[in-house]
Amino acid sequence: MNKALITGITGQDGSYLAEFLLSKGYEVHGIVRRSSSINRARIDHLRPYETGVTPRLFLHYGDLADSVSLVKLLYELQPDEIYNLAAQSHVRVSFDIPEYTADITGVGAARILEAVIESGIAKKVRFYQASSSEMFGKVQAIPQTEQTPFYPRSPYACAKLFAHWLTVNYRESYKLFACSGILFNHESPRRGESFVTRKISIAAARIKAGLQKEVSLGNLDSQRDWGYSKEYVEGMWMMLQQDEPDDYVLATNETHTIRAFLDATFEHVGLDWKQHVKFDERFLRPAEVDLLIGDYAKAKARLGWEPKTRMKALAQLMVDSDLAQARKDANR
Repeated sequence: MNKALITGITGQDGSYLAEFLLSKGYEVHGIVRRSSSINRARIDHLRPYETGVTPRLFLHYGDLADSVSLVKLLYELQPDEIYNLAAQSHVRVSFDIPEYTADITGVGAARILEAVIESGIAKKVRFYQASSSEMFGKVQAIPQTEQTPFYPRSPYACAKLFAHWLTVNYRESYKLFACSGILFNHESPRRGESFVTRKISIAAARIKAGLQKEVSLGNLDSQRDWGYSKEYVEGMWMMLQQDEPDDYVLATNETHTIRAFLDATFEHVGLDWKQHVKFDERFLRPAEVDLLIGDYAKAKARLGWEPKTRMKALAQLMVDSDLAQARKDANR
């Protein structure tokens, strides 16, 4: 039985990845931070794997800020695969807390990579680093590929770029099987409620259900390449099943404005978003990323991976999920 360790297991990608690996017969371990409030809603449905006669899901307290706990855990578990998905991942918030973002999103990757070396598992383990399309920032080519120069435009993107190049460095310095997935925006009903796509889908659902009247947003002209998280985590796994480690872009090769995402969500519930959306400059970034569109040709050719769910279907999937919840809330 293969054994995998996931940092960020309680997040959107971590929960889908845990679900996917369990379906593949893996023993799955996840690192969770100690908190006074329990935030495990995304993996609650996986509890039978944790409490069954032969449990295959295990959660461990730890933190990317604590290198000792990482070394001890890797030495104890001896995992076959590690997926480093944990981060302070909100781009706008990274401008408010740049030092924390750098420490967890950037230096956190250094801690777990060094833990791989110190725990003595470097020769057997396969390591995945969650890189980001935000590293392209002020884009130098359209569409963006694995060869496009990076130009980060936020503390989050800078931290991700540090982690990305450090992963390359450890791969070359220690012959570590380490891959970075440069994932473009990927969403789902499990997306955090502060991210713009989920904020929109929740608003459309709650307005339709009569629970709210409007929603405040920032720049509606930003263009993004949106895919479905559930499909993207399969790409992560595929990267670690190859004969040689490499870096891959996962994307849809389509770009859409936030206005287009608003169209798709509000039209799906029979509403006109222009009557409900208010502009709020608080949601603008100090440095904007205007356009992201990724070319996934390498992933298709080498991994056999390609996206199935496009933006409009994704938006509808998300708003349907949030509408079901909004109707429950309205009937309470």
